[in-house]
Amino acid sequence: MEKGLNQYVKYALVLLLSVGLILFTQELKVLKYPNSTPITGMTIAGLASLWLFSMIGIGISNLLSKSKISFIRNFPILGWVSITSLIMCLLFDFFVTAIQAVDFLSITTPILTFAGISVADRLVDLRKTSWKVAIVAVFVFVGTYVGSALLAQFGLMIAGK
Repeated sequence: MEKGLNQYVKYALVLLLSVGLILFTQELKVLKYPNSTPITGMTIAGLASLWLFSMIGIGISNLLSKSKISFIRNFPILGWVSITSLIMCLLFDFFVTAIQAVDFLSITTPILTFAGISVADRLVDLRKTSWKVAIVAVFVFVGTYVGSALLAQFGLMIAGK
């Protein structure tokens, strides 16, 4: 039980750090661009809501990790967090209003930083993969870029611009 509690405390602190970084990023954006999304009490409530949804999703994932159904047992934490957020936002308009007070770009900056750190932490594993993965990655990146550009051009043509 002690180990499980320590794990939740660790998750809670990492999520609190993330919320702090989101708030810091939003404050920097407000300083640079005063007309951007201001920090209000609803911003704090929105960040607290995001933290709470994340903790609930982690709890659900840990509870259901002992399930006999493999789909439920292997369902990712992000999925449980998303389902929790969706249900809570559908049930209570307060959460939608509070989360709208948090600037979207302020959320993406720390999240992308954490993603980069997690990938950098596994560079040793990436070196063990075949060189063919790099070729596939280049084709995926180029294909995604060209596909996005073609869709954007098609959308502009339909709009008459």
